[in-house]
Amino acid sequence: MDIDGGNFGYAMEPAQPTASRILCCECGVPTEPNAAAMCMDCIKLKVDVTTGITREGTINHCRECERYMQPPNHWILAPNESRELMAICLKKLRGLNQVRLIDANFIWTEPHSRRLKLKLTVQKEAFTNTILQQAFQVEFVVNNTQCPDCARTYTPHIWRAVVQCRQKVLHKRTFLYLEQVILKNRAHLVTVNIKETKDGIDFFFAQRAHATKMIEFLSSVVPIRFKTSEELISEDFKSNTANYKFTYSTEIVPICKEDLVCLPKPVAKAHGSIAQLVLCIKVGPSLRFMDPLTLHTADMLPASYWRSPFPSLADLTELTEFIVADVDFLGPTNGKYALADVELIKSSDGSTHITRTHLGSLLNAGDTVMGYHLSVTNFNNEVFDTLKEETIPEIVLVKKTFPRKSRNRNWKLKSIGMQQAEDLKKQDVDRQEHDYEIFLRNLEEDPELRQGVNLYKSNTPKASANDAEMDEEDEVDENVPPISVDELLDDVESMRI
Repeated sequence: MDIDGGNFGYAMEPAQPTASRILCCECGVPTEPNAAAMCMDCIKLKVDVTTGITREGTINHCRECERYMQPPNHWILAPNESRELMAICLKKLRGLNQVRLIDANFIWTEPHSRRLKLKLTVQKEAFTNTILQQAFQVEFVVNNTQCPDCARTYTPHIWRAVVQCRQKVLHKRTFLYLEQVILKNRAHLVTVNIKETKDGIDFFFAQRAHATKMIEFLSSVVPIRFKTSEELISEDFKSNTANYKFTYSTEIVPICKEDLVCLPKPVAKAHGSIAQLVLCIKVGPSLRFMDPLTLHTADMLPASYWRSPFPSLADLTELTEFIVADVDFLGPTNGKYALADVELIKSSDGSTHITRTHLGSLLNAGDTVMGYHLSVTNFNNEVFDTLKEETIPEIVLVKKTFPRKSRNRNWKLKSIGMQQAEDLKKQDVDRQEHDYEIFLRNLEEDPELRQGVNLYKSNTPKASANDAEMDEEDEVDENVPPISVDELLDDVESMRI
């Protein structure tokens, strides 16, 4: 090599460091060093991270209600290959808490085989810095049995608590409205059975807590009071346990909307010194009364009513029809109500009357109204007899109405499907149909009443031309307030999807 000439040749590149490798103690294949001194294939053959995990199990299934048992004593609905069913199966496996679960899915099986198969993927540290992932199958046998709720249906003790709702009136319009409110709020889903009685409804529940929730719901809709009683079914002296049936007797205040009421003098004085002869304009958690001569209002809580109860002086069955001839506004207003003097013509005999009413803003000449004709009506009421004659109006108007005989409605209502009362007479059935028709008309005429009710589109086919000719005499007055299509809901159950 010529050093003086400056020819040094080519420089050698440094060698790349290579990782040290060892031979597998089982098969002799070079592999990276690890605590087991084995390659990954041999580790998979020699080490099983699923050791200690059960591969078989049994889950209980109720054939009647299609529910699965979730330990310890809960029964839940779990469709096939659902998350709920997967959770029930995984909780049945012992030793699963010793590994890390990566994936779990169902393997298809025949529906009649009563077998459920799962494919699980788990990870676990086999040796130091060596994590092994492994997949395996688990099989469950579905054991058909009977849950306690279904078993109780074959005994006299089907229910644990009952709510008996009653109202001492001659009609059922309150319960018709209450049924629709229950449907809208889905408060009937936890009931075991709903039975209609002659003067109310009975709600049966499997748990006492559900009955107390129903009581709270009823108190938020209508003014009620209730009493509780219990009946001993069985008792175990050794374990000091007992089974009871609980009964909640609920009574609704027997005052309905548009009823004429004569308040006792102490009650009227305690509620803002309102006049004794008032009209009930709203029924909710409390009662709202209005003096039709002054527009003064007062709210009465159920507790105040039950301390000194009083009956209604007149109800809707005693209404008389009048025709408005003239309206003279006086000025005072209270919400949608306005005070006015109205000239009326009685439809039955054509006599003319003048009265003061709170419906001034709703009436026009030619309208038909319903009211209580007090001057020709005898009331068997001691409080009413104490009133001075100059304080009693001749007529108390209640509402504006629309003359009609029948109507093809484009909407309908749903029903809970309660068990009907037994031994109903024909007059009771006719009265129920009459109450239902009045309730439907009240829904058409009162937008506030429709806010708590779900109305559904009716799929009834329209009448033919011949039917229309036959019903010419039954045509509805043009002033009848229509229900907008926007207020109607689609009846999903009637759709064939």
